[in-house]
Amino acid sequence: MTVVPGRTATPTGPDGGADGGTMLPAKLVRRVISGLPTGLIVLDTADRVVLVNAVAKRMGVVDEDELAVAELAELVGATRGAGSDRERQIDLPPVPEPPLTRPRPDQEGLAVRARARLLDSSGHVAVILDDITESRRVEAVRRDFVANVSHELKTPVGALHVLAEAVAAASEDPVAVRRFASRMTHESARLARLVQEIIDLSRLQGAEPLPDLRPLPTAALLAEAVDRTRLVAQAQAISIAVIGDGELRVLGDENQLVTAVANLLDNAISYSPRGTRVVLGVRRSGTTVEISVADEGIGIAEKDLERVFERFYRADPARSRATGGTGLGLAIVKHIATNHGGSVTVWSAEGAGSTFTLRLPLFTGAAPSFTFEERRVPEMTGPGAPDADGAPGGQPSGTDTAAGSGGAGDAGGAGHRSGGNRKRSGSAGPSDLTGGTNR
Repeated sequence: MTVVPGRTATPTGPDGGADGGTMLPAKLVRRVISGLPTGLIVLDTADRVVLVNAVAKRMGVVDEDELAVAELAELVGATRGAGSDRERQIDLPPVPEPPLTRPRPDQEGLAVRARARLLDSSGHVAVILDDITESRRVEAVRRDFVANVSHELKTPVGALHVLAEAVAAASEDPVAVRRFASRMTHESARLARLVQEIIDLSRLQGAEPLPDLRPLPTAALLAEAVDRTRLVAQAQAISIAVIGDGELRVLGDENQLVTAVANLLDNAISYSPRGTRVVLGVRRSGTTVEISVADEGIGIAEKDLERVFERFYRADPARSRATGGTGLGLAIVKHIATNHGGSVTVWSAEGAGSTFTLRLPLFTGAAPSFTFEERRVPEMTGPGAPDADGAPGGQPSGTDTAAGSGGAGDAGGAGHRSGGNRKRSGSAGPSDLTGGTNR
């Protein structure tokens, strides 16, 4: 808190006069004001700042003993003119971060709710500033989500309506009826999947405690995830090579973790050319278990890397429609990882494939006593911690599943990735579980 030298703020009572009750020591008052989570400014009758706390100073609304934001000065004037409290939402310009003297080009300003209140009959005014930047962002995300859901639901519902009319019109043509019925089955399955994923995502975002935390061997998680995507892979003649240390364990909810890995596999299969290979591997990196899915697909443009985990975001909308993708799979993976105290990152280059890496805390025996909120760690943006035990020990174990695929050993050889000059676009690089895939 800063009190401008030469001026003092006089404590006042409800009637505007001096407070006749017991007064707190000035030192304690300063501590209370300094500890407020909101910004506080007090101005005298000449609109000079006589008191400002640290939060308000960080917002950049005060320049020496004057208000630096014209909208705040107007709010103070309106409060005096009306003789009653006034409130307004104000967008503040970005404030340079020390030791910089100018804001960064990508830096955004704050959104605040400013409330001005007369303190006494002489014209002292207090301005309270509440930071509503995050709540405004969340509300914008919620609005976008509702709009996107409405749009995504409209597409298959509309298609089903048109197909139903086509079936009715072609009732005398068995071939046409079968063709339209097949399309109706496809669209209804897409609609059911979309609705289920919206439900799953809503539950994951609801901050509900995980229902069943127990030690899970990664071998079982990977096997179940592969089984869920086996038919899709076989339809595209894509082989899935499973390698790594399947004896590692993580603590979590089995269904959610299997869903996360299956979504990564399904994404890799959807964006891979026919007849290629997807490598699913697991290894230990310090106190973390890394589960990686590497494909030989079309890759992701650098401009899309930062957005692939957003809800309904599709780097290639036309391909997503062709494969029945909803745009929610990777968002679900991100929330599952966060709820388990982990993270998910991506490395990719156009035309060279992609590697998604799911990182989860290693379970070593004693169940941790963390709370749900403590599991929600910030998203990792850099490479994982160095291996505690070096590279995974022993030869890769596992199976290679899909039509016409070879063994796991063959997967490790065919999946060799050069370790040199990989382009990393703001995210962790691929985990070399198999040596990698040539990119």
